[in-house]
Amino acid sequence: MISQNLPRLLLTGPPQCGKTTVVRRVVEAYPGRAAGFYTREVREGGRRVGFEIVTLTGEAAWLSHVDFAGPRVGRYGVDVPGFERLALPALAPAPGVDLLVVDEIGKMECLSPAFVAAVERLWTAPAALLATVAAKGGGLIREIKARPGGRLLPVTPRNRDRLPEEILDLLRPYQ
Repeated sequence: MISQNLPRLLLTGPPQCGKTTVVRRVVEAYPGRAAGFYTREVREGGRRVGFEIVTLTGEAAWLSHVDFAGPRVGRYGVDVPGFERLALPALAPAPGVDLLVVDEIGKMECLSPAFVAAVERLWTAPAALLATVAAKGGGLIREIKARPGGRLLPVTPRNRDRLPEEILDLLRPYQ
């Protein structure tokens, strides 16, 4: 059951289609109080070497890097403990927070059972949810996109510039 029929907005699309850009623009313009995190790619010498997570309070930590040991997704080793140390507190519902942001529900993040459990709790949290979800994948990735009450919003080069305003309009009644 979704708490108070609050929006559960799920942005999806292939890598580099603009999902994170849409999330960041929504957060920048959002008049309420948001909590959570977004991801950003890290490049060295023009080559992508990994990803960081950045909380909405500005704290950053590595999510993955080509040189990390541990579980791998593609060519990246994932720092699950480091991810959990920063992401999980950022996703804990807090008084006054009316928008929870998760960028993204993807293969790297889903290596953390604690993250999967946190996303399950967010679905019924007393705040709106704005999340990005990988276009492909099983488990939580597939399940969350099919869950009743969620609204799947595909991100494409054609709609990514207008989506932030559309999302803000959808969130306005719940602030």
